[in-house]
Amino acid sequence: MPFLVKHLGLVDYVSTYEAMRTFTKERDTNTPDEIWVLQHLPVFTLGLAGDANNLHSPSQEIPLVQVDRGGEITYHGPGQVVVYLLLDLKRLGIFVKELVSRIEQALIDTLADYEIQAQRLKGAPGIYIANQPGVAEEWVGAKVAALGLKVSKSCSYHGLALNVATDLEAFGRIHPCGYEGLRTVDMQTLGIKDNIETISQRLLKHLQKQLMSS
Repeated sequence: MPFLVKHLGLVDYVSTYEAMRTFTKERDTNTPDEIWVLQHLPVFTLGLAGDANNLHSPSQEIPLVQVDRGGEITYHGPGQVVVYLLLDLKRLGIFVKELVSRIEQALIDTLADYEIQAQRLKGAPGIYIANQPGVAEEWVGAKVAALGLKVSKSCSYHGLALNVATDLEAFGRIHPCGYEGLRTVDMQTLGIKDNIETISQRLLKHLQKQLMSS
């Protein structure tokens, strides 16, 4: 069954979150899987394992929203490609651990298209910049993409976020994923000038390839 891809533009977080939950609750075995590609208005989100104290410098302009995904605290805002994967994992024949691995690979492959070497780090979900020529030492090990999933009735929702040209100052207000001192970077800072629409299309292509792999 093909994926129904929806490009939602710049949208409010809470209404989109509730729409994901409603979609997952009401879907059945015949419901096509959907992939939502979007950007969010500025928001901090706190996962089920999250500690609100990791928002160490709150902002009156950026709300904090408690959500039901896994993981800790993160920031979403304009200039970040967010992809929500509303998938029937049983129908796809993919377990959660395998889904995470495939998402990570799609992100690594997208960054490789721009000659950025990225990597996984054990015990720290997400994608990080590897040591490579042309990348300043301060950005080696910095986080460039985040993952957070929820599975209900064998169906996933939430997804991933890739920093393209993001407000890095907002990340400075939190301990990303609960790690004090963890640096966050975006593709623009690494010298990538391609627009966010083109990058999101590349990411979508790699995600669909990974999800259709046997």
